[in-house]
Amino acid sequence: MPSQLQSRTPEEYGEKYQDHLLEQYKLFVETSQRVSEKRQTSNNYLLTLCSSLVTLFVTFLSTFGHHRWNVLIPVAGLFVCFIWWSLVNSYKDLNTAKFKVIHEMEEQLPVALFDYEWHVCGKGKDRTKYMPLTHLERLVPLMFGALFVGLTAYALLAPVDKKPEPAKAETPSIHALPSKTP
Repeated sequence: MPSQLQSRTPEEYGEKYQDHLLEQYKLFVETSQRVSEKRQTSNNYLLTLCSSLVTLFVTFLSTFGHHRWNVLIPVAGLFVCFIWWSLVNSYKDLNTAKFKVIHEMEEQLPVALFDYEWHVCGKGKDRTKYMPLTHLERLVPLMFGALFVGLTAYALLAPVDKKPEPAKAETPSIHALPSKTP
């Protein structure tokens, strides 16, 4: 009886079973690497976006002064942080699933390298051996989120800059007019 992973037993599949299993294993390991690359690209993009929003907020304050509409920038930042946090968790779940499949495939191979590596790393539970990247990745959107909460509070609670009164054009008096005498 094949496992849930296998569609057929080695006997049902035939003599190329091990060769094809190895090729599928290589392909699956490669796809897990691509997921990690996408994960890093997403993190870089969101880090740049959050940094840009902080810069935009400071630039708007220094250029246009403090106005209530400035709150839109850190609120957008909070939304980005929520998406970032969700993406980190989603990539974690996807990688966990991929490595469960890899570990099960390794049961059919002579050596279970990834499974053994995970064992040597304390299965992510012993921080003296290995701290899962996800634990660190989650800190960055949390720190930006805290910063955006502070900026939101500032935008809502700080006094708004008053519009300067337009200068009243004074009508010149006769005494202020230049004389025409040389």
